[in-house]
Formats: sequence, structure tokens, C-alpha cells
Amino acid sequence: MLPGILTDMTSSAGMAHIGVVGLAVMGSNIARNFARNGHTVAVYNRSYDKTERLVADHGNEGTFVPAATIEEFVASLQRPRRALIMVQAGAATDAVIEQLADAMEEGDIIIDGGNALYTDTMRREAAMRARGLHFVGAGISGGEEGALHGPSIMPGGPAESYEHIGPLLESVAAVVDNTPCCTHIGPNGAGHFVKMVHNGIEYADMQVIGEAYHLLRYAAGLDCAEIAETFRKWNTGDLNSYLVEITAEVLAQVDAATGKPLVDVIVDQAGQKGTGRWTVKAALDLGIPVTGIGEAVFARALSSSVAQREQTAGTLPSGKLASPIDPADRETFVEAVRRALYASKLVAYSQGFDEIRAGSDEYDWNIDPRDLATIWRGGCIIRADFLNRITEAYTANPDLRCLLLDPYFLNEMEGLVDAWRHIVVTATELGLPVPVFASSLSYYDALRAERLPAALIQGQRDYFGAHTYRRVDREGSFHTLWSGDRSEVEA
Repeated sequence: MLPGILTDMTSSAGMAHIGVVGLAVMGSNIARNFARNGHTVAVYNRSYDKTERLVADHGNEGTFVPAATIEEFVASLQRPRRALIMVQAGAATDAVIEQLADAMEEGDIIIDGGNALYTDTMRREAAMRARGLHFVGAGISGGEEGALHGPSIMPGGPAESYEHIGPLLESVAAVVDNTPCCTHIGPNGAGHFVKMVHNGIEYADMQVIGEAYHLLRYAAGLDCAEIAETFRKWNTGDLNSYLVEITAEVLAQVDAATGKPLVDVIVDQAGQKGTGRWTVKAALDLGIPVTGIGEAVFARALSSSVAQREQTAGTLPSGKLASPIDPADRETFVEAVRRALYASKLVAYSQGFDEIRAGSDEYDWNIDPRDLATIWRGGCIIRADFLNRITEAYTANPDLRCLLLDPYFLNEMEGLVDAWRHIVVTATELGLPVPVFASSLSYYDALRAERLPAALIQGQRDYFGAHTYRRVDREGSFHTLWSGDRSEVEA
């Protein structure tokens, strides 16, 4: 018997503080995290060899209770039983939930720690509530390293459930300024909704960093080592963040087989698992513009449109392109890229918080944006220094309707917007795609515009569909008799 492992299931009944179902990388690492923090952890995987491998390789890290069946697993848990599911989203999650529910008793808690669609979580929570069980949809961010060393955790579900699972989750979460990066987000699907939008922001953040790299390489003419050093420098200032940090590491990596920068031998087709698409779909349903996130999702889709790209590359006319940046102007250009990157990142976060507020209003979740900015400061993929400023912004004004209107960010934008415009114009003249830089700037300009072309669109809608319009000078809805004498009537 290995140290810290209980193998006699009859003697281990009711001993485990929490159980983990699904022992792939994320599940195994978070189980180890619990064990390392002094918790007795029940572990179960459909294939028992993974369970055996976990306890054989890591049994010295704490106390594990391996189970060969769901029934053994449930029997090993203390009441109220707490089971964390870490399996593939979709049908596999539903199957495990049903197995657990059949073996559990009233008041027990099932936690889904995968990237589930929030509407699925709402459905599951209602179904489990009808059976007397608690269901918690918990977003967990940080990848495999975060799962092991401290992720950001976003649990939803009944507030009563958090009384039983909160201390456990907070004990394994990342900690910033003595505050665990974990808090109760809101009822039913709130936790997974917030995690979904977190991932959408992540898409935009990664894409705009990629656009900055592309400009530094193909407009400014820097090599990968120089760009890596640029990102390292940027990571010491306003752009300090996990994604900027790892970007420097990726760009500095040299491929052992070819001697080329690793980024040059990686196929330029970006994958996605769905959370970015879900963010955009939800935003469309809620009527919230998340243009930066949307363009980031489309950019990944375009990168993977292999047959189309093969036919169009080098074939579509470019028009007259400008010359690359003069080496004498390189330093100024690099600084302009930094400012444009910072501005576009702020827009992505602002749009994400807008969507979360709209979702919270739609489903009566009462999500506090200060909580999110606080728990995203550590553990998660989008952690960044300026999240402290976002926390301060929503603390000063909890009803802030646009993050960019906070005095601090308003002042920041004053120093960023000229460089931002310059970069978008320059990229266009050079024929380099910058979809998130450009769409974020257009969104920003739309926010600051006193009049938008929507007035014309309303006129068009009224012309072909009698959809009516409102006037700026009096109340009510109106319709013009376009096919008649073109007089206006009240609708």
C-alpha cells in the first residue's frame, strides 16, 4: 500500500472531503491540488487504470481514496457528499451526473468543473434540484498548471452549496493579496456563464497579441528574438499579464530540429473548443456588441479555412501597398503598437463585462463585477495587473455602464488613441490584417459618436417593412407612407 492511499473501501467509507470524477490532466491535477492542501480526496475514472496511475505516481502528495465504481466512490465521501466532475462537456457530463445522482442522497452536491454551456448548467441544476440534490456549475481557469498550483474558480449554483464547498475550493485556488481567487458568482448557470465570457476575452486578448506580433515582424522587420525581448519589456509595465509573459517565451523558443524560431514551424491554423463561439452567440442573443471577441473567433475560423486560403493567397489583388517601416522610425512604431495593444485589450475586457452585466440582468443572477475582477487577478489565463484598476473602477461606481468611462481608463485612453489610429491606418496601408485592432477602434469610435448611421437604417426598415421609427423631437412611433403621398403618420 502506497503512502497516503486508502485501498480498503470498507474502512474508507465517509472519509473523503471531496471526490473528483475524471482523471485526465485537469482532473488529476486538481485532485492532487486538493490532496496537497490536506484534503482526503476520493478519485474515480471510468478506466480504472488512470485511477491506479494517479495514486501510484502521486500518492505521496496526500491522501487519496481510489474507487473502482461510482457506488464505491460515493460511499467514500463525507456528508454532504461533494463530487467534482472533470469530464468532457456534453453527453459525457450528463451521463456522469445521472450515475452520481442515482447513488447520492438528498442534500449531496454535484460540481461540474468543465467548460459546460451555461444553458446546459441551468437545465442540469433544475433537474438535480427536483431530485433534492445541489448542482454547481464551476468555471475553472488556469489550464493544467493552474489546476495543480492554484486556478481561478467561478462557482455558481445555490448559495447554500457554497457554504459546504466554498472553503474547499478557496483552499486550492490561486491567492492574490491574501484573497483567494474564488467566490460564489450567482445562481444556476452564473458560474459557467462568467467562465464562458472569460474565455471569450481570452480569445480577443490572444488574437490582439498575435496582431501586435505580426506588425512587429512584418511591418517593423524585427526578428523573433527581438520581438520576444520587446514583449518581456512590455510585461514590466501596463501590459503586465500572463498572456504577454508567455508570448515572450513562445517567441524566444528555437526549434531543435530546424534551428528556426518555433513559431515559424507551427502550422498557422488556430483551434478552438467552443467557448469563444458561445460567448459571441450569447452576446447576439443579449444584444451586446462584443466586436473584439467576435473578430477573434472569426480570425481563428479563417486561419483554419485551409482550402480557401490556399486558393486566395497570392491571388487576390492587394492594390498599392506602402513600404515597411523605416528602421529610423522603428522605435516610435513599436511604442505605437504597444499603445494600440493596450487600448484593444481594454476594449475586450470592457465588452466582456458588458456581456456579463447583460446576462446577469437577463437571468437575475446579481453578479458583482468587482468579484470577477478580483478573482481573475490570479490563476486564470487572462490575469493582468490592470484587473486591480478594474476592481477599483467598479468599487468606486458599481453601476458603471461602460468600463472605459471610469476616470482612470478615460485618462489612459487619452494617451492611447492617437497611436491606436496610426497603427490601424498603417496596417491597412501595408495590407496586414488587424481585425481586433480595427474592430475595437471602430467600436470605440461608435461609442463616442453623437450620431450613428442607425437613423438611416431605421428609415430603410420603415420603407421596406413599415417597421416604424422614433423622432428626436417628439414622443411616439411614426411611419412614412412611402408608396403613397409620403406623408408621416403616427404608428
